[in-house]
Amino acid sequence: MRIQKYIADAGICSRRKAEELIVKGEVKVNGQVLSELGYQMQEGDVVEVSGQEISAMEKKVYYLLNKPKGYVTTVKDQFDRPCVLDLIGDEVKERIYPAGRLDYNTEGLLILSNDGEFVNTVTHPKNQIQKKYIAVVNGTVSEDNIKKLQRGVVIDKKKTAPAEVFLSEIFKDKCVVEVTISEGRNRQVRKMFEAVGHHVIDLKRVQIGPIELGSLKTGRIRKLNPNEVQALLSAAGK
Repeated sequence: MRIQKYIADAGICSRRKAEELIVKGEVKVNGQVLSELGYQMQEGDVVEVSGQEISAMEKKVYYLLNKPKGYVTTVKDQFDRPCVLDLIGDEVKERIYPAGRLDYNTEGLLILSNDGEFVNTVTHPKNQIQKKYIAVVNGTVSEDNIKKLQRGVVIDKKKTAPAEVFLSEIFKDKCVVEVTISEGRNRQVRKMFEAVGHHVIDLKRVQIGPIELGSLKTGRIRKLNPNEVQALLSAAGK
């Protein structure tokens, strides 16, 4: 077994993140800083990540969290801001971590697991799993701008992939827009609206692939059942 898979199976992070940790010198095997990304584990090897000894786990768990605003989607924050794992407490015994991210001021559906392969499959850009958001934006988005968003707009010097965009409600000084994207770029939905002159007031993710947030209360978690886990993998072509 390669060291990256061992770290992922231990519930520390995905394989890709494990590679980053190795490059940074954060991984030791038998007391020595690892320098090989493709190191093959040997029986009796002792692995440390960021100074903590780890061991591979057998039981895989999968959870859905309704993330509130005001939480970062990391295991630990350098600025001591609240993290999504603070919401879990003792409710989950396994060491889980987020599959992808929602920014600090965005709420909604977030998947967490200790299965590194699953996390990598769900989050890898090549698998293009669709994610649906409900955005409340200032003003009223014109039909012309809706079409621009659907075709793709340039953010961070790169055009976004085609998206599903639907204007669902109009109020005096704001409107509600449903947006479904297959990418996962940094603050993508907010930047898409900025590109057509609108500011996002509130943003909530309500669906990833076939999995919907449903009636789960803010700040609460529930287990994904085996059929839901398989449905997510199927959405990624697995």
